[in-house]
Amino acid sequence: MAIELNKQDRQQAIASIERWCRENLDEPVGNVTAAGLLGFFLEEIAPSVYNQAVADVQERLQARIAELDFEVHEDEFGYWKKYDAARKRRP
Repeated sequence: MAIELNKQDRQQAIASIERWCRENLDEPVGNVTAAGLLGFFLEEIAPSVYNQAVADVQERLQARIAELDFEVHEDEFGYWKKYDAARKRRP
């Protein structure tokens, strides 16, 4: 699955890369170079970040599923327990 950015996010990412290069490298990079670098990051590094995020979500969902039994559990065969308790309370 290719990781892509929408047009606005892509433009912002390219501008951010250009600024980072301007402030941290001896030579600034142009728009085409920044776009190429962004493409490299998205293809080479983004899948690792994405896969880790998926694993984190799976872990959290598994924890929630494990708790589900406690949150929505209903006692079974409770009719006679209620009936007997009510009967004992009657004078």
